[in-house]
Amino acid sequence: MKKPVIEDLGILLMRVGAGGMILTHGYPKLMRFFGDEPIKFMDFLGLGATVSLALAVFAEFVCAILVIIGFKTRLATVPLIVTMLTAAFVAHASDPFGRKELPLLYCVIFVAILIFGGGKFSIDGMKNNKSAYYKS
Repeated sequence: MKKPVIEDLGILLMRVGAGGMILTHGYPKLMRFFGDEPIKFMDFLGLGATVSLALAVFAEFVCAILVIIGFKTRLATVPLIVTMLTAAFVAHASDPFGRKELPLLYCVIFVAILIFGGGKFSIDGMKNNKSAYYKS
């Protein structure tokens, strides 16, 4: 059974919307990473603030771009999900629920993208369509 186009448009909207919004959190971290100031960031793994910031930049900048364009979409959501759970339950552990709400909302969206994949309107979807075309 073929999936309606509206479902793929919904997935596209989720990918571009959530990826674009999380990118606004990742870009300042990227600038901080390459800035002149000493790195001050939560060391949640015990590997140092620089490594922790690099992992957050990878998730919130690099993986966000991959989600937006729909390349290796499911794989790209995994670091984002881990980062959002870390933000909610480690960085904001002692904060009220209102501070945890945004990272948890992002997490739910990225889990949905993990489940549904990039959809037809993604690089992954185009590659899948080409391989289906060549098989017939």
